Amino acid sequence: MSEEKRQTPPADRGHVVGLIIFILGVGTLLPWNFFMTASQYFNGRLEAPNTTSNATPNTSTPKDYNYDSWMALLSQLPLLMFTLLNSFLYQRVKERFRVAFSLVVIFLLFSLTAALVQVPMEPDTFFSVTMATIWFINMCSAVLQGSLFGVVGLFPPRYSTLFMSGQGLAGIFAAIAMLLSILSNADKSSAALGYFITPCVATLGTLMCYLLLPQLEFARFYLNGGQTDELETTQNLLNTTEKKPLNDNPKELEANGQVRFEPEESQERLSVFAVFKKIWLMALCVTCVFAVTLSVFPVITVRVQTVYTESEAWKKIFTCVCCFIVFNTMDLVGRSAPSLVQWPSKDSVLFPAAVLSRLVFIPLLMLCNVQNSKLPVFFSHDFAFVVIMALFSFSNGYLASLCMAYAPQFVRCKDCETAGSLMTFFLVLGLAVGASFSFLLGTLGTRV
Repeated sequence: MSEEKRQTPPADRGHVVGLIIFILGVGTLLPWNFFMTASQYFNGRLEAPNTTSNATPNTSTPKDYNYDSWMALLSQLPLLMFTLLNSFLYQRVKERFRVAFSLVVIFLLFSLTAALVQVPMEPDTFFSVTMATIWFINMCSAVLQGSLFGVVGLFPPRYSTLFMSGQGLAGIFAAIAMLLSILSNADKSSAALGYFITPCVATLGTLMCYLLLPQLEFARFYLNGGQTDELETTQNLLNTTEKKPLNDNPKELEANGQVRFEPEESQERLSVFAVFKKIWLMALCVTCVFAVTLSVFPVITVRVQTVYTESEAWKKIFTCVCCFIVFNTMDLVGRSAPSLVQWPSKDSVLFPAAVLSRLVFIPLLMLCNVQNSKLPVFFSHDFAFVVIMALFSFSNGYLASLCMAYAPQFVRCKDCETAGSLMTFFLVLGLAVGASFSFLLGTLGTRV
């Protein structure tokens, strides 16, 4: 066949598919953000006196559970392990089952956590149940994120940006919830119940949106590898009546959304290692972006203090507003920006240079008005801290979104899911590296 056949995808009417992918992005990180925000609630319940069988009556033995450290450890380990596993799991377990199963388990675990808010428990028992919940939620989140990044990779690059923007919005919800809990007069149990009901509802909404996605014509076009229902039906009939194909040029989706024909042997899926060889630079870049971010946020940024110490009200909400809300808002702006402009390009040497330049934010933030800092304070004013945080978070969202959008462009349509899963693994690897490095920076940057 000398003439190349092309097919134009249907329109995304009302941008419904874009909205659904945005919601899927929110759903993947909303549970984790709310779990992290409820740290004060968990620490409060674990501070209850722990009476032992050997203790004398009315004698309590307080115990330090070190909840925050264990939460970080038992979050990153399953994320790292099961994100890597998902890179191989996709070849044996259907993506539809992986996503639906993960969302159902996350919903059940958060329902359990919400129910336990009103159930009195011994601290030891509560700690064990909470740690097990954190492990399994992050295990499912790893499979969920890897699978959804693979699905989103089948769509044009701007949909990857929408997905990343949704993840950024999840952080804003958590930060606002934190602010409202500080400003409200609600007791701790009521605040915690509100925290955990919200991700329960959001997880159900995410599941419904995911199940709706294949029902939309625009989504089916890309999920089927760039073919409409009519073309797919015709191809199935041909496959059932002929043992050999009528031609040797199956379809392959181009970057502009059209379909071209390529030799059949090129349609075999590449191995995981072969895909990594094509996207290794984007994988290393996304690792570096999140490693820099997690090395100082939040371990250093939450220790920055306001210079307006006479205002008790401002002191109370300073960290929530200037650290968490500023970070999550500008991170969302950064994640959304690639839908308007994508610079540097994926082939430009300026892209990895821009990623490496973010290392400058580590000393900049450590030189702010950090409590009990061993280092001199060069940026004492609140405004300086807000500006640095804004640039820090914007660059995090912008460069991370570009990495996730660029990676699938280096591979063929059939290998996009593998590329998405690998990118998710390296994203989580960056989180783990940054979280580990934060212990060192926390020790070097502040006095005990």
